[in-house]
Amino acid sequence: MINEDLRARASKIKLLLMDVDGVLTNGRIYFAPDGSGGNVETKGFDSQDGIALTWLKWKGIQTGLISGRDSPATVERARQLKMDYVYQGHIEKIPIFEEIVAKSGLRPEQIAYVGDDLTDLVVMRRVGLAIAVGNSRPEVKREAHFVTTRNGGDGAVREAIETILQAQGTWTEILAHYEVRGDVPE
Repeated sequence: MINEDLRARASKIKLLLMDVDGVLTNGRIYFAPDGSGGNVETKGFDSQDGIALTWLKWKGIQTGLISGRDSPATVERARQLKMDYVYQGHIEKIPIFEEIVAKSGLRPEQIAYVGDDLTDLVVMRRVGLAIAVGNSRPEVKREAHFVTTRNGGDGAVREAIETILQAQGTWTEILAHYEVRGDVPE
């Protein structure tokens, strides 16, 4: 169930920003030999997070990433999901957040951010809806308006998106698209 503060915050969201490692992934990074003496980095993304990010696009909500690490896997995932903002290699996230605010023309209260670690706190304090994934640092959970029951890389972003769509009254439209019937709370 969504409490009134969470509903009020989530109902205003026009942009969902996220960290990557620990939020869209479980935080594990794998290196595999590439056959020429180098390594290829890879990571796993949750497919249910992916479809939910597509639903946001359907409903006119923008998406984006601010990650402290550079990763070709992240670039490809963002391309597949047609994300509006993709910034990598930025541990200091405030200048990037301010750039996104300026480019988007949105007010901070129209932006949600999903994070899990200390580098995310500074952004979380500036947005209208701060979301921590279930396995976030305790300091991050304390600052969040909403903490998912799911862990990063295991459907936490999906849970956050469903909450936003419920608050905006569009979740039943998503369910109807897939012919899901029944009494589903908004």
